[in-house]
Amino acid sequence: MKNYVGVAVSIGVLAGIWTQVSSSLELVTWVGFLAWACYFAAGGGRIGFTRGLAANLSGLAYGWLVAAFLHVASFPGALAIAVGVVAALMCLQAGWAPLSFIPGAFVGAAAYFGTAFGFWPTAIALVVGALLGWASGVLGARIQSAVAGRAPSAEPPVAPAQAAA
Repeated sequence: MKNYVGVAVSIGVLAGIWTQVSSSLELVTWVGFLAWACYFAAGGGRIGFTRGLAANLSGLAYGWLVAAFLHVASFPGALAIAVGVVAALMCLQAGWAPLSFIPGAFVGAAAYFGTAFGFWPTAIALVVGALLGWASGVLGARIQSAVAGRAPSAEPPVAPAQAAA
């Protein structure tokens, strides 16, 4: 059996629950899925959780800074300058390990802009998405262990003569 069964089952169940709950509570469903994907893209486990979420939240903060700058700067090219500076900073912050997942910062900023500058709805969905990533990783590993324990091995048994050689 493939090693993806556990994670597929855990993600499928949790994705359905997240979609229902987030819709009912008027949370930003798609932002949660972005953070969830960042959890796995950043490596999963504790490192994927901390680096993915830290980078997502830093990107959210950078997006907020761009919006704040645009409230006081109305000259032509202000948006382009702000985005250019922030994009460079999101890359430079990768020199610090907790913020080293550069795509996560871009995801956080893009999510902020995509929610029409909804800071708290974006922040909540990013945190919940990272938590869902963690939960699906843990549950997926447990499900996979259970499946692997009951399933016959895909490898053919080794003959005693071959094992001794």
